[in-house]
Amino acid sequence: MKKITLICAGGFSTSMLVSKMEEEAKNKEIEVEIRATAESKFWEYENDTDVLLLGPQVGYLLDKFKKKYSEKEIKISIIDSVDYGMMNGKKVLNDAVNM
Repeated sequence: MKKITLICAGGFSTSMLVSKMEEEAKNKEIEVEIRATAESKFWEYENDTDVLLLGPQVGYLLDKFKKKYSEKEIKISIIDSVDYGMMNGKKVLNDAVNM
């Protein structure tokens, strides 16, 4: 089971995206665990994350997270701003699973 963590600035919109991703995973019978958290609380999930997705509004954190978590082999990416804005859970889930 892939464990996916999303990081955003506020939390509301990312929580909506998580719901859409979970719905898509259920429809396609993909076993994943998806959650959203703030940057300051990611440490709670750092040992339990396979894929880390950054919301476009916190994309500036990409290099920081890549340096800090490179030894943990966490795959890290920024969510496409169009997919984020459209709340395209299907596309974001597919991108995460294929990383």
